[in-house]
Amino acid sequence: MALRSLSELAEPLARDGFAFVHASRLQAILEDAGLVDWEGLASSWNDLGVDTFMADGGRYRRRRFAAFAASASGLTRKPHQPHYQSRDYNALNGGIARWFSPITDAVAAHPAMLAILTTCHRLFDALTPESTRPLVWHVEVHQFRIETGSEQQGLPTPEGMHRDGVDWVMVVLVRRENIASGETMMEDVAHRPLGSFTLTEPMDAALVDDDRVLHGVTALRRLDPERLAYRDVLVVTFRRA
Repeated sequence: MALRSLSELAEPLARDGFAFVHASRLQAILEDAGLVDWEGLASSWNDLGVDTFMADGGRYRRRRFAAFAASASGLTRKPHQPHYQSRDYNALNGGIARWFSPITDAVAAHPAMLAILTTCHRLFDALTPESTRPLVWHVEVHQFRIETGSEQQGLPTPEGMHRDGVDWVMVVLVRRENIASGETMMEDVAHRPLGSFTLTEPMDAALVDDDRVLHGVTALRRLDPERLAYRDVLVVTFRRA
């Protein structure tokens, strides 16, 4: 991977606590890390189960989940496990172990997925001070589809502006179908606005220093009321194990 290209992501992330990455820039970086068959990976979002843990009663979110270990030796998938957040970080759905359908083996081993995880590891590991840098990172990967329709509104972040309780976050847009809005907003820990942008093209991405910045996404609005409307994203988090 070209170090200069990776530094283009690291510099704004280190400076501001977040960064918006245009699809063309991310694609070039991911190709250096082995990206092929993006469309094959994207098609797997058509096979997600409904998230049944929504405390607001909503059935607008579909997802799959997996955990990995990332180190200098590479990536290793961990045994399937629940996703857990304390209520300090997720007042809506936190405080319980949520068992989601696992990401399939084919998707976990897909070269596009591995390129994303490898890029995240190289970037986040380099940005972490040596004194606090772990030998092995705990990595969680979420496939999300947020649907919106006439009977229920699609909420990408129903918990509102939040931190995830990790160290680093990458959100990659996979697809937008028949929707408007879905604006990503950033705030500092004192809830002062830092900036906003909208992921519109496949491979547009947001990077977040979770210690310094809260993030949230506005509700989705359907453009054509007669057609299916949804937003697909991949969320990758890195936490010191």
